[in-house]
Amino acid sequence: MSWLEKVRNKIPFIVKRETPDNLWHRCPHCQTMIFNKDYEENLSVCPKCGFHGRIGSRARFDSLFDEGDYSVLPPPVVPEDPLKFRDTKRYVDRLKAARLKSGENDALLNAKGRLAGRQTVIGVQDFSFMGGSMGLAVGSAFVAGVKAAIECRSPYIIFTAAGGARMQEGILSLMQMPRSTAAIAELREAGLPYIVVLTDPTTGGVTASYAMLGDVQIAEPGALIGFAGQRVIESTIREKLPEGFQRAEYLLEHGMIDMVVPRAEMRDRLISLVDYLLPANEAA
Repeated sequence: MSWLEKVRNKIPFIVKRETPDNLWHRCPHCQTMIFNKDYEENLSVCPKCGFHGRIGSRARFDSLFDEGDYSVLPPPVVPEDPLKFRDTKRYVDRLKAARLKSGENDALLNAKGRLAGRQTVIGVQDFSFMGGSMGLAVGSAFVAGVKAAIECRSPYIIFTAAGGARMQEGILSLMQMPRSTAAIAELREAGLPYIVVLTDPTTGGVTASYAMLGDVQIAEPGALIGFAGQRVIESTIREKLPEGFQRAEYLLEHGMIDMVVPRAEMRDRLISLVDYLLPANEAA
């Protein structure tokens, strides 16, 4: 203990002030310190370098739907631990911890509301829930979102963020890839738009299925998008990959996606796309 601290502790009228440790956010890209309130008001985007941080489902819905008014669709009921899986922890314990941390039932949440007055269903994957991994709950929620869109004759917009399939559910997780693909086919048969927004990161089985099947493929700036990891690819082909490989801008340059849209412009861009893909006279 320093001399100054000893003196402060002995003087009774000096009040110790505890400063909350959540007032500031450090940008992981440029290391700028930002007031948390300012950071949240800027949709978790660094005002200095434009780095796009990860945001949860509800924050995403608030920024997209008219006046932040929407209704969350109830999550489908699925078997919680079909394989009775255990690694260093039981799978049911991992689910409980993730639910306690996020306040959500699983990694994909759907909501219905209006986008510039147009009825729209939006799904958002939350990477903070077990890495946004795709299991029975995510697959069922995706199918439920598509069915809700078909029912109200609206587009389905999905914001992806995932590390891939959920290993604790084994083959049942991988089965969600063809299941979601079949649901997209139903949406197309109904003549309704399917728009994908790839956020950081979107990888693995999610990329190999519904994340790359949109009528329009959008990505947020700097988003990591790919199937296998960069180190796995390099060790397989035994070559050094190009700078920025698997980032949104690289994929746009090489024709893998249609556009890169900053988060602040996302709502207006989606409104324009929905108006173009589903004219008002064709909607419900």
